[in-house]
Amino acid sequence: MQPSSRTTYRAQVLSGAALWLPLVLIVSLFFMWGVANNLNDILITQFKKAFVLSDFASGWVQSAFYFGYFALAIPAALAMKRFGYKAAVIIGLLLYGLGASLFYPAALAHEYSYFLLALFVIACGLAFLETSANPMIVAMGDPETAERRLNFAQSFNSLGTISGVLIGREFILSGVEHSPDALALMSEAQRTAFYTTEVQAVAGPYLAIAAVVFFWALAVACVRFPPLGNGREEEERAFRLADFRALLKERYYLFGVTAQFFYVGAQVCIWSYMIRYGQTALPGAGEKTLADYLAASLVAFMIGRFVATALMGRIAPARLMLAYALISVGLCAVAMLFPTQLGLLALVFTSFFMSLMFPTIFALSIKGLGPLAKSGSSLLIMAIIGGAIITALMGLVSDLTRINVAVVVPLVCFLVVAAFARRTLRGAQ
Repeated sequence: MQPSSRTTYRAQVLSGAALWLPLVLIVSLFFMWGVANNLNDILITQFKKAFVLSDFASGWVQSAFYFGYFALAIPAALAMKRFGYKAAVIIGLLLYGLGASLFYPAALAHEYSYFLLALFVIACGLAFLETSANPMIVAMGDPETAERRLNFAQSFNSLGTISGVLIGREFILSGVEHSPDALALMSEAQRTAFYTTEVQAVAGPYLAIAAVVFFWALAVACVRFPPLGNGREEEERAFRLADFRALLKERYYLFGVTAQFFYVGAQVCIWSYMIRYGQTALPGAGEKTLADYLAASLVAFMIGRFVATALMGRIAPARLMLAYALISVGLCAVAMLFPTQLGLLALVFTSFFMSLMFPTIFALSIKGLGPLAKSGSSLLIMAIIGGAIITALMGLVSDLTRINVAVVVPLVCFLVVAAFARRTLRGAQ
């Protein structure tokens, strides 16, 4: 990082009581988008059953969701530069709440496409939240400890992911799973009643989430943010599309965006299809039992975040990420070769090692960008579309082969992350 950039960052460091309430509100956002992200893993299982979908078709849950990130990341960055962090957060929360509210009419209509639209709107809101919250945490302190600080904040995201799966397990998944033969023996009215019940099960939890999110938007609106939160500097308020042209010349940064694309793809693939993988690895295991494996993987992910934060005090973040990425490659290979409980456990433990990747890639990529950091964060959030494209690809590979063979998709993604970490260690910055 250039000395002038470090001076700018250090001048923005905030302290005192005026910081704590805004900081709590911002860190809580990591929890809130974690809930939304991992409820999708439950929705894939639920909609596959309720709408009788293939793996590829059920994967459109993630495709619709992550396309929202892609579509709104740059508008979110521009809005943040013009109106400040606080306004971007409020817009994000309002869109999040609107999308969650749309689950109710979607359930009444019994239309899969309506649910996909609702998920798209939620993700549009999360694009605003992530585009603003991630660089905000990076800016609140010494640039030398940015990776540790963002890993710590992202640990609360892990609490949200666990909560999302538990909400889905308890309030969406019914545990009622009829075989194709059993469904064939039902009357048309019985089948319709079963599918209707399964579809409508998703409405209640999402309406509750909408209420909480709208309340949080009101809380953020009522709290006075310090200058960093309000983003009042004139140069920061201008629409500067030239920033994006400048970013396209930063080769290392673009490698970081690419790595983020593949990392998010790997993460979403593993969590989205873990229950599906378990149905093959553990024949006869119920969806609620397999949801426990997913919850366990998220606990491992959360623990991994705290462990990584501690280890970064002694090990360079890029070196740690390289080791974790290579271990993840090995675990994916085990899941491919042994589609049994061993393979399922390998996928669970992968979550521990991929836990540090998103915040570390993010922090390494924007470090040194100085005034381009806000615009740079938007492209890193756009890279989240990897969760849409790569998850659909894994579903297609699964339909054409078997679910364990499809694990090759996240395996390749982790190789890309390892290459980025290696590039960092070679002094690409």
